[in-house]
Amino acid sequence: MEYEEFIESKTHYGRFDGFNPVEIPAYLFDFQKYLVDWAVRKGRCAIFADCGLGKTPLQLVWADNVVRHTNKNVLIVTPLAVAYQTAEEAGKFGIEAKQSRDGSVFPGITITNYEQLHHFDSSRFIGIVCDESGILKNYDGATRKIVTGFARKLPYRLLCTATPSPNDYIELGTSSEALGELGFMDMLTRFFKNQSNTIDTKRHWVQTGGDVPQWRFKKHAEAAFWRWVSSWSRAIRKPSDLGYDDGDFILPDLIERQTEVKSTTALPGMLFAQEVRGLYEQRQELKATVVERCEQVADIVNHNGCSLVWCQFNEEGDLLEKLIPDSKQVAGKHSDEEKEARLRAFTKGEVRVLITKSKIAGFGLNWQHCSHMTYFPSHSFEQYYQGIRRCWRFGQTKPVTVDIVTTTGMKTVLNNMQRKARAAEKMFQELTVYMNDALKIEKHQFEKKVEVPAWL
Repeated sequence: MEYEEFIESKTHYGRFDGFNPVEIPAYLFDFQKYLVDWAVRKGRCAIFADCGLGKTPLQLVWADNVVRHTNKNVLIVTPLAVAYQTAEEAGKFGIEAKQSRDGSVFPGITITNYEQLHHFDSSRFIGIVCDESGILKNYDGATRKIVTGFARKLPYRLLCTATPSPNDYIELGTSSEALGELGFMDMLTRFFKNQSNTIDTKRHWVQTGGDVPQWRFKKHAEAAFWRWVSSWSRAIRKPSDLGYDDGDFILPDLIERQTEVKSTTALPGMLFAQEVRGLYEQRQELKATVVERCEQVADIVNHNGCSLVWCQFNEEGDLLEKLIPDSKQVAGKHSDEEKEARLRAFTKGEVRVLITKSKIAGFGLNWQHCSHMTYFPSHSFEQYYQGIRRCWRFGQTKPVTVDIVTTTGMKTVLNNMQRKARAAEKMFQELTVYMNDALKIEKHQFEKKVEVPAWL
């Protein structure tokens, strides 16, 4: 090993361990061609692309290049409801890929879901694609451990998910670990300082969960951190983030309407209905107003055409299915096959109204044929945002209307979700700035010539 190679190996910046692309199809947009070219040459990397920017064709083309270069197999792992959609997209793009539910491996590209990953033998693959890889953000999660262990010895790895928040260091750390870059704890100790006993509201923070203390950036480490992140990932919310024209990716209007159901029942121990505090009171409020809220949603949906109804509890879903004609519910009680069948029917327009939960169908599905939905607010902005982006995405031709149905007592929850929405917008703007600055440094850092004194 040459000395320069030894020094480079100590930098912890992602290297290019891939190969020159075998083929980049003409049907990709310019920014997609750039991302595929970069990802294939990287070999192991992450693409944090917002909903609707074409992560599915990016994954398929990347996997197809790996298969054609190595003549070995690649596994694409998706959320449950997305596997069949990915297989259909592969056929549309002329890429051979088949879905497997029992551990069967097909020549070339095999598609499965995270729930079935334990059936597969990693030694039969040369590469893996993790769709909606935000599932890895749970540091103590069983799925993260299974995925990371499965991918550990594979030379080609691609993670794809919607853009993470800039201060979601947990997701960035677990993604880095799954790619074989810095481990999660190595990331913390390299760029952050344990700050469990002091508070500094002017700096970014990370909370790793449980009893693990809080951390903040070390002095002068923030720019170095984002340069490191940009060495193994690309983040994009719109094509112009990478210097390309937004063109058709400028979306129609998003119309958010709020309907407030009056709370008529006082909580236990209370004389009058009032704004609730704490998770226990909030849950009691939701239980006490199930009928009123569901009737309001049914009244709204029954005066619309195709609609998507998001619920939180089984009781809500069962009641909504009774109140809304031509509706189908997808719930945890259904088998995987039944869930896929009902989701497929809604996708094809065979079902007028789909009723389901964000944790079941809130990731990866494309429903541009639908331009109306209802939502019961919770504290999770991610679930709300992902739910909206099932319909409000590239290919949508109509304004998308979201009817948020809440109660007078749940104003705190709605306000908290809206606060997170504003914070997420601000945080991504910061991420874009840091990412672009890091890319400029990466691109131009060795372009200037240095004159060496004659005596040297």
